[in-house]
Amino acid sequence: MFEYSLIAQDGNARAGVLSTPHGLIKTPIFMPVGTQATVKSLTPSQLKEIGVQILLANTYHLYLRPGSDLINNIGGLHQFMHWDKPILTDSGGFQVFSLSDLRKVDTDGVTFRSHLDGSTHRFTPESAIAIQESLGADIIMAFDECADSENRSYIKKAMDRTHRWAERCLKAKTRNDQALFGIVQGGIYPDLRQQSAKFITSFDLPGYAIGGLSVGESKQDMLKTLEIVNAHLPHHKPRYLMGVGTPYDLIEGIRRGVDMFDCVLPTRLARHHAAMTRKGRLNLANATFSKDKRPIDDSCSCYACRNFSRAYIRHLINTKEMLAATLLSIHNITTLLSISQDLRSHIINQDFESYAAMMLKDLEEERKG
Repeated sequence: MFEYSLIAQDGNARAGVLSTPHGLIKTPIFMPVGTQATVKSLTPSQLKEIGVQILLANTYHLYLRPGSDLINNIGGLHQFMHWDKPILTDSGGFQVFSLSDLRKVDTDGVTFRSHLDGSTHRFTPESAIAIQESLGADIIMAFDECADSENRSYIKKAMDRTHRWAERCLKAKTRNDQALFGIVQGGIYPDLRQQSAKFITSFDLPGYAIGGLSVGESKQDMLKTLEIVNAHLPHHKPRYLMGVGTPYDLIEGIRRGVDMFDCVLPTRLARHHAAMTRKGRLNLANATFSKDKRPIDDSCSCYACRNFSRAYIRHLINTKEMLAATLLSIHNITTLLSISQDLRSHIINQDFESYAAMMLKDLEEERKG
């Protein structure tokens, strides 16, 4: 049910197709995040109109409410959220480990207190798989420890724990209609990343994720780590960079061989009045846009840019109308999807590097300006 076809490569940049039970995914691709089984402020119909190929949902949050059993009884996530295209669920590991003082890690798993009501819960590799099997996503993630510590000794322990848990996740998995992706950890340490990539890829899984980045390290360290990890991942499997999603990150990640990206950033920025463009961000709450007749981005053909002015969206923001977040979310997700699609076509046309360099120059010039 799961097959990745690498159809073109230009340098390290890759264009491929990943088949799933709910449809094909053309890579490289950006995946919007629907934490609570919804991409904030947007309907499934709007997401399809934008061109979204695959969504993410969050195991930790859906486990707490409404509960994976309830979702399973209703027919699984696809039925529950009325989305008939592919879905990926994370294991909940990042959310659990971000609880800090509310969780305790041991060899077997993690005990944590809910951020909602303080109740005590426990995740193990086996329970993380069981929950994701109940949710019914196409792609599920191994339970890992995402350590943002700068302490090499602790990162090594977390990596070793991630490796043991990956083995247990694979043994616990029972559904053949779900693809289990392993996660490479190891912080920004080249030897640990190489060791982790070698271990995780030994399982011959349908795909591999790169975790533990965009958690406070420098951009230079993140890109250097991507180069190290991708050099040790198989060419015939998709590569997923977790939790990363700015225009700059997409370009540089694809440049280094990443196929899949996700991030809450486009909808989060939309709720804070910011628009992503290929030349940087615009804060549409600024008074300078109050009489601006132009669309958010002249080069964008999304619903928001086709129909509304910056002045109108600024008015919506100023009057606290919900439509502002919807229009900005439509635009921001469209921007990231169009960047990934354009880069894909230039990989196929074998002129990726010159096009990517031009895009990066536009972003840098806007940053300087």
